[in-house]
Amino acid sequence: MTGQTTGQTKPITTKGLLRVLATAMAVASFGVAAFGVNAASAADAHGLGVELNKLEPYEKGCRAYMVITNSAETGYQTVKLDLVLFQPDGVIARRFAVDLAPLKASKKSVKLFDIDALACEKIASVLVNDVIECKSDAGAVPDCLAKMTLTSVAGPPLTK
Repeated sequence: MTGQTTGQTKPITTKGLLRVLATAMAVASFGVAAFGVNAASAADAHGLGVELNKLEPYEKGCRAYMVITNSAETGYQTVKLDLVLFQPDGVIARRFAVDLAPLKASKKSVKLFDIDALACEKIASVLVNDVIECKSDAGAVPDCLAKMTLTSVAGPPLTK
C-alpha cells in the first residue's frame, strides 16, 4: 500500500492546528520584517506619511525634524501645512505655515524648521490644522490632508 491513499483524512489535533498557525504567523512576520511593510504603509500606499521625529533646542528656540514618506509614484512640488502648536496648558503657543516639499516620488525625506522664541518643552502637541496648498507633479491634489498619515516619535503628538 505504499504510495496509495485510502481516501480517508486524519483528524487534525489541537497541537497540529497550533503548529500550523505558528508557522503561518512566523512566515507572515518574516515578510513584514524583510520587506518593511506595516499596516499603515500598506493601507496608505499612495499617500504621505508625516512624522514628527524630533524636537531639539537651539540658541533661538526649538528645531523640529519631520520625516515625510511619499509612497506615491509621483513627486510633490508643494505641501504647505497650517500648523498650530499647543502648550501643556492647552493654550495655543504659535500658528505658522511650513512647506514640506519638494518631495520625490517613492522616497523618504527629512525636513526641519526652526520655531523661534519657543522652548521645545513648551510644545505639548502639534495640530495640522489644514493643508494650505498641495500640488503633485500631476497637478493639484484634492483632499491632501485626508491622504496623510500622521505620527510622532518626538513626544508631543502630531494630529489632524
